[in-house]
Amino acid sequence: MRARWEDDGTGRGVGDAKRLVPGASDLLAAFQEPLWVTEQPEDHLLPHVERWCQDDGRLAVRASSTDDQHTFILDLEWHGEPTSVGHARAAVFSLIGSFAESVTYVRQHQKGSRTGLQFEIGTGELAPDTRFQPHGHTVVINVAGVV
Repeated sequence: MRARWEDDGTGRGVGDAKRLVPGASDLLAAFQEPLWVTEQPEDHLLPHVERWCQDDGRLAVRASSTDDQHTFILDLEWHGEPTSVGHARAAVFSLIGSFAESVTYVRQHQKGSRTGLQFEIGTGELAPDTRFQPHGHTVVINVAGVV
């Protein structure tokens, strides 16, 4: 099969990601299921986040809350050395790994000022790959003071 986009010599445009569509579609379908998001994310996720932050030291929890859609909102502050967005992203991905389940979506946004980042996360367990009832969590991580 030929790529839709020919390589122009820059190393971009040499293939596609079609192989990921089935798995991504499964997660999208789960996101649309009523009641897929579980209750009490502060009980299920916050202990993992606090432990990771304490052990790592680069991020600190300033506040946490749950909104009316049961999305867990984490306000974090960067305590590491002044750094690049890439280094902060790596730390946040490591943090996400402390609570991520078998399938996870992450998207990063620049938040308000140049010093803030926001990450939207959807993570959960999908049938038939879980021994539990299929379920998930939605999380928003706001990180202040990155650069």
